[in-house]
Amino acid sequence: MRKLLRTLVAACTLAAGLAAGAAQAETVHFWYHFDNPANPMSDLVKKFEAENPGITVEAENVPWNSYYDNLYTALAGGNAPDAAMVKLFAQPRLVEMGALEPIGDRIDAWPGKADLLDHLLDLNKGPDAKQYYLPIQYVVLYLYYRADLFKAAGLEPPKTCEDFRNAAKALTKAPDVYGFGLRGGKGGWDQWGAFVFSQGAKLAPGGLTTPEAIAANQWVIDLFAKDKVIPPSAPNDGFQEIVAAFKAGKTAMTIHHIGSSNDLVKALGDKVSAVPVPACNGHQWTSYGDESLAIFSASTVKDAAWKWISFLAKGENNVAFNKATGQLTVTKSGAEHWTLHERRFVEATVQSLPFASVLPQSTATTEFVNTAWQTAMQQALTGQITSEQMMQQLQTLFAQ
Repeated sequence: MRKLLRTLVAACTLAAGLAAGAAQAETVHFWYHFDNPANPMSDLVKKFEAENPGITVEAENVPWNSYYDNLYTALAGGNAPDAAMVKLFAQPRLVEMGALEPIGDRIDAWPGKADLLDHLLDLNKGPDAKQYYLPIQYVVLYLYYRADLFKAAGLEPPKTCEDFRNAAKALTKAPDVYGFGLRGGKGGWDQWGAFVFSQGAKLAPGGLTTPEAIAANQWVIDLFAKDKVIPPSAPNDGFQEIVAAFKAGKTAMTIHHIGSSNDLVKALGDKVSAVPVPACNGHQWTSYGDESLAIFSASTVKDAAWKWISFLAKGENNVAFNKATGQLTVTKSGAEHWTLHERRFVEATVQSLPFASVLPQSTATTEFVNTAWQTAMQQALTGQITSEQMMQQLQTLFAQ
């Protein structure tokens, strides 16, 4: 009889334990966007679930062209995911909506924090200085240069803006070889920023019309109009044009990020290399391209969601994630052994992180990036307006 009672008690205990376990099981709904068919997310989910019994991850690959429309609609409708990939441009709006869960305390207590590359958390801080984003991947702009042309001319890659100007002059050869490929069309603001934002210009009230900012802008215009070290096509050149000219040896330098490196190496091999953008009057500025992870405040499984996003940002998991995106791992350990891109481009990126920056997130900045800068730069390069007029024109976007 006693044996039977013990068996019944054990069975009841087991049943109770299974019921409790079922009650504690949690599902994390996660949104992300991958264009690459070689999508590692299923393997990462399996690995995570094996390491975290009781947590299930439902990862949904949402098309990029409708990603934020869908996200804002889901948040407003109360059916948002628990966590998602997010970009910095969306952070002010998400904070204003009260949609983001602060994760600063979680990051501080997380062992993986020490492995994050320096400066990434600072770059990702919210408008209220709180930490809502955990970095997952990034790119930083740097200076590409034709190592073969520099070697033939007996030149070292430039460290200062004067070095840059002198090298551009020396490498410009008639009739159609130029020192620098400037992207004067859409998207070229970040090349321009390396020379103008580094000298104190800011997208803020009065920040573009200081004598220093106007002079820095004039310096860029002079490279084209006076020094003639930039191709005549520059006012209309976009990304495809500057890359094609660089590959063809028609320009000796240009500015972009590691996303172009494999294509350039395929075309040029060791003839292409990279260094951080030059310092103007002792200061450097370069553009940071981001992608992070966030937990939404409406989630009922925040602890489980944190375990999932911190898993993706850690070590070999982050490397696997970024092999599919073509961007760079956010971890020091992963960067040390990164093989997706040539080492020299990884080093140029990591060396540029300490002075990488992001533009203020606002509707004025959106207009500056998408239309206003391109229009004003084209007018200034072609002599329709002066440097001062260009900067005054752009300043109207940031009057208040």
